[in-house]
Amino acid sequence: MAKVEDRCRQVQLVLSDVDGVLTDGGIYYDSQGLETKRFHVRDGLGIRLWQRTGFTFGVVTSRTSQAVKIRCAELQIAHVRQGVSEKLPVVEEIASSLSLSAEQVCYVGDDLPDLSAMRWAGLGVAVADAPREVRQAADFVTQTRGGRGAIREVLEMILRTTNRWDDLIRRY
Repeated sequence: MAKVEDRCRQVQLVLSDVDGVLTDGGIYYDSQGLETKRFHVRDGLGIRLWQRTGFTFGVVTSRTSQAVKIRCAELQIAHVRQGVSEKLPVVEEIASSLSLSAEQVCYVGDDLPDLSAMRWAGLGVAVADAPREVRQAADFVTQTRGGRGAIREVLEMILRTTNRWDDLIRRY
């Protein structure tokens, strides 16, 4: 099996689940019944840095939420698929639309509906608080829990492995 570093060097597209990865997995409703979500700001900067290198980021989620639509628009995420019951065909379709092979895709998930996409991708990642079966299926498990900067950890790892991180942070 290829080492994680070797897998990182091929990645050009990172796709992620939302609830439990970009958020802490909680579903919050206000007194009006409107759903809200908590996103981590460091994930947002990580996505922007990833995009700045010319790579693509997208989300594939089972649920549908206005909060996700707003956050993805704010981060200029072009590939946003909500209400997806079977994730693998959508992940394959996005990769194909970009003329990318499975080896060039990283998929980040946190639960059982993410397993098929994680296994298909060249780099399958589980967040630290994913169930055991999901962590065992992953090529890499973050140290960070979902919604606490796990995406930033993944993107930074890939960017460091491909020697792009130092150039990106020079402006700071």
